Amino acid sequence: MGTTFFFGDLSINQLSLKIKHTKMVYKTSCLLLPLALVFLDFIITSSLAKPIPTTFINVLTYGAKPDGSTDSTKAFLAAWQVACASVNPTTIIVPKGRFLVGNLVFQGKKCTDTPISIRIAGSLIAPEDYRIVASSEQWIWFESVTDVSIYGGILDAQGSSLWNCKNNGGSNCPTGAKTLLFSGSNNININGLTSINSQKFHIVINSCNNVNIDGVKVSADANSPNTDGIHIQSSHLVSITNSRIGTGDDCISIGPGSTHVSIQGIQCGPGHGISIGSLGIAEEEQGVENVTVSNVDFTATSNGVRIKTWAKNSKSFARNIVFQHISMKMVKNPIIIDQHYCFYKPCPKQESGVEVSNVRYEDIHGTSSTDVAVKLDCSKEKPCTGIVMDNVNLALQLVNQPAQASCSNANGLANDVVIPFTPCLKRDILMT
Repeated sequence: MGTTFFFGDLSINQLSLKIKHTKMVYKTSCLLLPLALVFLDFIITSSLAKPIPTTFINVLTYGAKPDGSTDSTKAFLAAWQVACASVNPTTIIVPKGRFLVGNLVFQGKKCTDTPISIRIAGSLIAPEDYRIVASSEQWIWFESVTDVSIYGGILDAQGSSLWNCKNNGGSNCPTGAKTLLFSGSNNININGLTSINSQKFHIVINSCNNVNIDGVKVSADANSPNTDGIHIQSSHLVSITNSRIGTGDDCISIGPGSTHVSIQGIQCGPGHGISIGSLGIAEEEQGVENVTVSNVDFTATSNGVRIKTWAKNSKSFARNIVFQHISMKMVKNPIIIDQHYCFYKPCPKQESGVEVSNVRYEDIHGTSSTDVAVKLDCSKEKPCTGIVMDNVNLALQLVNQPAQASCSNANGLANDVVIPFTPCLKRDILMT
């Protein structure tokens, strides 16, 4: 019979197993410790890493003069070239004062694509002679740029003399220049900018992705022709918020090829309202979809929320549109779908081929300055479908009586309070 030795409370076999286990733990610890030290070093190094420095460029350095009379065009372009070539984020400083500039083209194709911010404390003014910038289609143009932000400032295109030329029937009046154009660009921010007296459209977003416009002010006389506040075309993921717009045309217009557009917190007036379109001027044309217009106040505008399409053959469309939480005050056409829109003579005498579908009007109230507050003038060839009205209450401004509704070739549902009654929409329980 063998003899078993004990060490304290452990037998020799148990002690051997514990020693082996201790060795395994030690070996594992030896392997993990270096890894833990490497990870700890990474955390400490990352937390102590210096932020990427920002380069600051002042346009005065390149010869810009804030006197309102010296041409500073070359100075602004020189500052842009430096920012464009920078490997670090760059801020271009435009200090207080009035800077006279002609046509500016900020080209981004050769830039390093590091973020560029333009902070404007003063004003950029166009030449008094409207022909100088009207010879181009735009006054200030950002083309193919990425990660560009504009903060503050005033853009004064001094377009009133051109408006007078057009309004007085001048035969040699140029079309005029857009004040600010972004084309073929990505990740754009426009914050706190003021645009006044544009020759034509104030702010244009064309063929861009991921654009945020916040806190802008746009102003032109009510009789200024074709001075849309903000125009969006062929662009995606566009947000316009907390802005005040009053012009002689649409406060905001959304043209063909635009998707996922959000408009919220807008004061509109004077002007022609917020419009989808015009659409369908060309047969082979992209449509507009996934648009939300919310929390808007319209005051003394010719239209409120509008969809407008040309009365001609087209493959375009307007679908998945929401107009909600909207106040109307003395608006001529608070709710309108116009599929017989015509701006250029002679007008086509056809039916629109643009398909209008899935349009929702919700929580819209206020006053109309005309008897017909709701006008759904849809195409015989492609009737409007999926039109929904929920909690709509519009009265006549002067007598505080319910207004009227006009309805042609439209199909959909009306629920809750809908005043004026829209006969082409069935009363039903809405599915949400």
